[in-house]
Amino acid sequence: MKKTLFPIILFSLIIAGCAKDKSQNPFAVKKHGVGLINDSTQIKDLKTIFSNDSISNYKEDDSFTGRINTIEIFEKGSSNPLLVITPTEALDSTATISSIRLIDSRYKTDKNISVISTFKDIKEAYKINKITNLINSVLVSVNELDATFTIDKKELPANMRYDLDLKIDAIQIPDDAKLKFFMVHF
Repeated sequence: MKKTLFPIILFSLIIAGCAKDKSQNPFAVKKHGVGLINDSTQIKDLKTIFSNDSISNYKEDDSFTGRINTIEIFEKGSSNPLLVITPTEALDSTATISSIRLIDSRYKTDKNISVISTFKDIKEAYKINKITNLINSVLVSVNELDATFTIDKKELPANMRYDLDLKIDAIQIPDDAKLKFFMVHF
């Protein structure tokens, strides 16, 4: 009796563990993952992960251009992209993912930050580690997520839009500044 009970219990635990993984929120954004994608996901796995969606620009052989191509994921039957994925290597289906640009507002962190959040939402939810002044935008880095949030300089006061040497602090960015991009890096 004991010999047959142990394998049954072990098998039940394995099945329960697998079922738990399947229930993962496909729109959850965390430090080492976005939905069902994590930092060890290979490009070839995207076909399985997004089997119910459409994958655009996926090229198994891009030898003519020799450059890294981005991969867009669309919800089946929609022309609006969900994600834009950048692989670490060109021409390699076993390459992992370098970064993911979140486009669909259903992708949210556990603190409810998404592409429709404002700068105020970000600074209240996370510690801002760095603000970088670029030509047309400001890049806000949050190490807790390995994420960057891009804010168009049009969202800033006019006197801050054109000076590339200006060091921008969080208090200078308006609370209602909208995000242009939300990227998670691996």
